[in-house]
Amino acid sequence: MVRVSGPLASSIAQTITGESLSVRNAHYLPFQDRDRQALDVGIALFFKAPHSYTGEDVLELQGHGGAVVLDMVLSRVLECGARMARPGEFTERAFLNDKLDLAQAEAVSDLIDCSSTTAAQAAVRSMSGEFSSSVTAVQSELTALRAWLEAALDFSEEEIDFLADPQLEIRAQAIVDQFDSLLNRAQQGQRLREGLTVVIAGVTNVGKSSLLNTLSGEDSAIVTNIEGTTRDVLHEHINLDGVPMHIIDTAGLRDTQDVVEQEGINRARRAIESADHVLVLVDAERLTLPTIELPAGLSATLVLNKVDLGEERTGEGHQLSSQQQALLLNNAAICTDQFKTLLAEDILPVSVKTGQGMDALKQHLLSLVGHDAQVEGAFIARRRHLDALNSAKVASLAALSRLREADMPELAAEELRQAQLALDSVTGRFDSEDLLGQIFGSFCIGK
Repeated sequence: MVRVSGPLASSIAQTITGESLSVRNAHYLPFQDRDRQALDVGIALFFKAPHSYTGEDVLELQGHGGAVVLDMVLSRVLECGARMARPGEFTERAFLNDKLDLAQAEAVSDLIDCSSTTAAQAAVRSMSGEFSSSVTAVQSELTALRAWLEAALDFSEEEIDFLADPQLEIRAQAIVDQFDSLLNRAQQGQRLREGLTVVIAGVTNVGKSSLLNTLSGEDSAIVTNIEGTTRDVLHEHINLDGVPMHIIDTAGLRDTQDVVEQEGINRARRAIESADHVLVLVDAERLTLPTIELPAGLSATLVLNKVDLGEERTGEGHQLSSQQQALLLNNAAICTDQFKTLLAEDILPVSVKTGQGMDALKQHLLSLVGHDAQVEGAFIARRRHLDALNSAKVASLAALSRLREADMPELAAEELRQAQLALDSVTGRFDSEDLLGQIFGSFCIGK
């Protein structure tokens, strides 16, 4: 298909087809060269502005395909006064003509690039405006609260103290709660789009490198019985049921005097700090936890490896026996509340050697991304959307704090304004040519 958008679309349609096309009707006819000879025979569609994808006059010529025929039709269109479109220019024009907002426009590209059904469904929600509507709803609440607050400041000398109204604080808290919900759904969508960064952590010789090799299907990491074999972080990009995942193998976490191994351990800790999830791998026989302090808010899963060496040691189902839990607690050099929580939850027993439990582990990783899960209102999102939502939430929290403490309410109004500006960047209510060029430049030709 060859698509033309712009004020010349109607005249180009007349020149190539030799007919005046009626609007939004399919016409089966020849596409003609300058000598009125048929280049191809196909379907021509004409859409009159503003009722088109771009909001401009649009012509679509649908032919039989084939590189030579397509090139002939395209050359004829260019001969009639058109030019080649830039990457993403059709969607950019739709945005500039208010047919789509920026979040919807980005969702078009994300839908094309989706690698799983769940991600595609989330992209469709964003493209249809669900993400934008949620952002607009919070924006409206911010506007209303800011208007009330600034009106109260204007009438601060009146007998009625509007700033003492408890509704101010209640409404500010409701806005913060809305941001929490919005961020959860956006983070879910961002993981569906970009995948998950998973770090495999544990003491030496628990099978971290073997697990990396099994998940990737490649012998990426050297595996030996010698402790401290892995000295650096190893990265593998894998694909589970269409979901991209970045798996990182790390050096065994232990006390050592080896300078090279110490550097590997430091890199392992830095990898953990930047991860989305950590698989804490534990040997079913030794039951030794690594000496790490997991960052606050970082999710982790306790994986019990080498269960094939003694299945009676794994307890009932996925739960450790009380003796095993006690041994883990005693062996842990640093046992934080996070580890105590992990020990109380279901543990994934696996044998990397025999493959036992690996399907369950893969499904667990997919569940972390929300793959094939019924996530209420999940929509596709990008890193810049999360940054903007986080900035808006921080500003709203600052405003809430000032309202609670009755501290300089004019600054609370300014914090709400900053939150509004952050939200504006999600839907594109601003003027930034650099950002627009960066976003639409990543699109494919023809979109």
